[in-house]
Amino acid sequence: MKPIRFSREEVAAITAKLRPYFRDELDVELRDLPAEMLIDFLAREIGPFFYNRALYDAQAVLKKKADDLAEAVAGLERSE
Repeated sequence: MKPIRFSREEVAAITAKLRPYFRDELDVELRDLPAEMLIDFLAREIGPFFYNRALYDAQAVLKKKADDLAEAVAGLERSE
């Protein structure tokens, strides 16, 4: 799996979500560098879990669609 990389805009958006959480829940003021380091750590160490979960979910959706399609095709069969 390729490493997860975020654009500057995405890092800023993630940081904006992390800061209030750290302030309100942990009573910690999260600065830019520690926030970026945390984002890099989470992307590297925890990102694969989210990535894999998304793949499993996508696979389940595709399987359901394939099953529905097979059922629809079977419904088109003509009796002899």
